[in-house]
Amino acid sequence: MQFDVLAIDYDGTIADHGVCHPDARRALADLRRGGVTVVLATGRVLSDLRRVAGDLEFADAVVAENGAVLTFPASGRTLRHHGPPDPGFVAALRQRGVALAMGECLIEADAAAAPAILDVIRASELPLVLAFNRSRVMVLPQAVSKATGLREALGALRLSSHNTLAIGDAENDHELLAAAEVGAAVQWGSAALQRAADLVLPGAGPADIVPFLAPLLRTRQLPPANGRRRVLLGQSDDGRPVTLGVRDRNVLVSGDPRSGKSWVAGLLTEQLVLARYSVAVVDPEGDYRTLEALPGVRVIGEDRAPAPGDIERAFRFPDGALIIDLSHVKHARKLDYLRALLPALAALRAQRGLPHRVVVDEAHYFLRDLDADLRRDVARGGYTFVTYRPSELGPDLIGQLGVIIATRETDPREADALARCCAPEVDRPRLAALLASLSTSEAVLFPTAREAGGQFVRFKVAPRLTPHVRHRHKYADLPVPRRLQFVFTAAPGAPAAVSLAGFVSILDQLPPAALHDHLQRHDFSRWLAEVFGDDTLAGAVAQIEDTHVAGTGTDAGGAIVAAVRERYDVKGAPSP
Repeated sequence: MQFDVLAIDYDGTIADHGVCHPDARRALADLRRGGVTVVLATGRVLSDLRRVAGDLEFADAVVAENGAVLTFPASGRTLRHHGPPDPGFVAALRQRGVALAMGECLIEADAAAAPAILDVIRASELPLVLAFNRSRVMVLPQAVSKATGLREALGALRLSSHNTLAIGDAENDHELLAAAEVGAAVQWGSAALQRAADLVLPGAGPADIVPFLAPLLRTRQLPPANGRRRVLLGQSDDGRPVTLGVRDRNVLVSGDPRSGKSWVAGLLTEQLVLARYSVAVVDPEGDYRTLEALPGVRVIGEDRAPAPGDIERAFRFPDGALIIDLSHVKHARKLDYLRALLPALAALRAQRGLPHRVVVDEAHYFLRDLDADLRRDVARGGYTFVTYRPSELGPDLIGQLGVIIATRETDPREADALARCCAPEVDRPRLAALLASLSTSEAVLFPTAREAGGQFVRFKVAPRLTPHVRHRHKYADLPVPRRLQFVFTAAPGAPAAVSLAGFVSILDQLPPAALHDHLQRHDFSRWLAEVFGDDTLAGAVAQIEDTHVAGTGTDAGGAIVAAVRERYDVKGAPSP
């Protein structure tokens, strides 16, 4: 993940007794010259910070009063997220003999005064909380922290917390570190903060920040984290959750057509979107468009292949996701377009660090050979490749895979290709048997992922918030072989259904009497399961058939048509 923002505490982290260490100040200046945004996050009142630190223009933004006040030194613009302390509350504290200092939103006192302050808060019935900072205690409005201030600063600067490193030393830095992609605690600070942090910076004082920051400026990549940001894959056979840390790792999702691989890829993408990662989905067949129901997701390309400017504009804000739907583009044009799109996304990631993850479906068509720029970007990680033909992926790509997830695979050649991604001693016949035995609701995490513990982990795939609506241009309009077409035996004049679209159109026109025998025999649900491998839709249709058999349902044909249209987004299938 690209390193774009440093959010750093002041007292105890880069300053001793209020004075910023000159080496630390020079290191922050070097970061800014190198293109990194510096956000100073402190519990100090802004006027007091200016008194001890002097000119604040060594930072791009300052989060003061533990998150209640935000200022941008270059412009002088200051935002206050809450009003001043309640006068009656302040008077009550003083009556109790509490020596206090006031900011624009915050009240500060000696930590020993906390019990008296808490009594006054309880009596006043005000929505206030206490936050400790070593020997001091701060009284703040509820839900105010350095994390809330950081988010406001990043929003104003159009930057992402997922490109942010936070460094702190004390109790009031916990939420700051948790809000950033990587949170670091200094070794000379709070032991509790060190236990919660992703990493601990060694040393004895503020000058020891410099050796840590200098290499980050050279690489512009965030340091490794402890894996606290994870996605859920599902549940193993013994009932344990199967989770995955996906940052900076390339993921391959592979399996037979209609085996559930795009469900798995959609599940991973959905969770990243909800965590406000920036995601681009290259969707050749329109399988991911239902993700548009999630916040911040846009679908483009429904009327034409998007221009490069469309893609760049979509990532001006860092927490959005883009589905590039190419289902309406002819295959030859699609290949040419994607050979230009993928390098353009790689260049955007190199320049802005966005999108954080690129999902490429039908990857075997587009990634047999990688050009130099795309190869470098894939090496940095952050790709999810989805394919039913892993044997056709190029060796440059195969060598960069960190995580492999397989759904059901019955093609021996493709099972062997997946086996070659593992250690040489893998039992290939046993792996092939395992992959062939999976149901459409199961998958296997390969031992290439550290979370697998060196084993092949079979799991039941987790549910999703968004439905998986198979796009009509890929499935509903796809003709099936003559021997698999559905013949309406009680309607001699009706044509055979050569596709799902045709099935819906014919079913819509036939009288109930022509459907009765098929409903009694459960022909419709069996056809949907055996020909299209869609157990979800087949199960829904089987319930409609059961209701008809029991004599408790009406208009079974209409109900089946509605179920297919909901699942496959068939809005108006033409007559065959």
